Amino acid sequence: MTWSERTVVRNGVRLSCRDHGGAGTPVVLLHGLAGHAGEWDAVARWLSPAYRVVAVDQRGHGASERRPDDVSRAAYVADAVAVIDQLGLERPVLVGQSLGGHTALLTAAAHPELVRALVLVEAGPGDPEPELPARIGSWLDTWPVPFAAREEAVGFLGGGPVGEGWAAGLEEREDGWWPRFDRDVMVGSLAENARCGFWDQWTEVTCPTLVILGQSGIIPPREADRMLGDRPQTLAVSVPGAGHDVHLERPDVLRHLLAEFLGTCTGTASGR
Repeated sequence: MTWSERTVVRNGVRLSCRDHGGAGTPVVLLHGLAGHAGEWDAVARWLSPAYRVVAVDQRGHGASERRPDDVSRAAYVADAVAVIDQLGLERPVLVGQSLGGHTALLTAAAHPELVRALVLVEAGPGDPEPELPARIGSWLDTWPVPFAAREEAVGFLGGGPVGEGWAAGLEEREDGWWPRFDRDVMVGSLAENARCGFWDQWTEVTCPTLVILGQSGIIPPREADRMLGDRPQTLAVSVPGAGHDVHLERPDVLRHLLAEFLGTCTGTASGR
C-alpha cells in the first residue's frame, strides 16, 4: 500500500480518503458516479512526490458511508469542503472526473477562496437531462451481480485498463464480487442534474481551469463550445482515442496535461 487511510466525518457521514502523502501543493481527486478513489491510484503515485495528494471515496461510494440520507449536489460539495478543512489542505487543486468533476466545479464556484485551480475530466455544467436517472438505473440493472470472478467483472466493465479500474472498486464476498454502492443512492445522486443545468455556477468559477475531454466522450460539442464561450480563459483539450474514462484509458496523456497545468498553477515540476 502506498497510501494511508484518512477518515473525515461531516454531519455524521463518514468519508474515506486515500492520503498518498507528498509535501507540495495539495491535489484532491474526485471520482465519478459509481466509482471509487482507487481509480486514481496510478495518477496519485505519479503526482505524490511533488504534491500532497488525497483521493476521496465520495458519499455512497467505496469505503465511505454507503447510504447517506442526503445525496444532493450541495451535500457532495460540503463533503469536499470538509475534506479540505479537516485534512488541512490549503487551497488545493481540485481534479474530478464525470460527477466528481461536477462536484469540483460547484465547489470552486461556491468557495473560490478555498480552491487554487480546477481540472475537469469529462465533466461540465450540463443541461437538464430528465431521462438521466432512469438511463443510469437501467445500466446498473444490467450488471450481473454478483460477479462470479474478478476476471468476469473486468470483462463486463470494459476490459483492459478501464475494466481493471472499475473492478478494483468491487468487494469480494463468499458468493462473489459485489459493487460497493447501492443502485438507489446512485440514481438519487443524479436527481438535480436531471432537472437543471449549472451554467451560472460555471461562470462563477474564478480559478485557473483545465477541461480534459475524451474524443469519444459524453460531453456534447455544444456544451464544450458554450463552456469556452462563457469562460474563454479556460484551457481545453480533447484526448484522441479516449472515451469517458480518460484517466483509465489514456493515463499517459492525462499525466502530461496535469504536469503542464499544475506546474503553471503552482510553480512546481511534477512526475518521474
